[in-house]
Amino acid sequence: MAGDDAKRNEKTVGRLKSRPQFLAVQKGEKRKGRTFLLEVLDRQEPETAARAGFTVTKKQGNAVERNRMRRRLREAVRLKAGFAMQPGHDYVIVARRDVLDVSFEQLTAQLLERIQSKPQPKRPGESRSRKV
Repeated sequence: MAGDDAKRNEKTVGRLKSRPQFLAVQKGEKRKGRTFLLEVLDRQEPETAARAGFTVTKKQGNAVERNRMRRRLREAVRLKAGFAMQPGHDYVIVARRDVLDVSFEQLTAQLLERIQSKPQPKRPGESRSRKV
């Protein structure tokens, strides 16, 4: 069947489900966007599929709004961005409230742009830690 062949050729993205997996990705690279933050971790396992996780904090709205944000991001990854994700990498998308207001086409374009962007080298003196 033609539909089955299309599904087999489709690149699938795994899911991050447990807290330790999400915490491990926090130690990786961060790519800031207008509507979300993308955290990326190279697991050094190129033969395994890419995995994605989605986070929306309670500050972003009530349960209905947070679930809508997660659904929009999952669908964007499923339809467009999953193909750009590199095997052996974990991705966590931390949504901001703007995910609800931006059009779906803009959301997928921003997601693709962040996934395909190269890591920015840190500038000297650019540190988040404060000395007291």
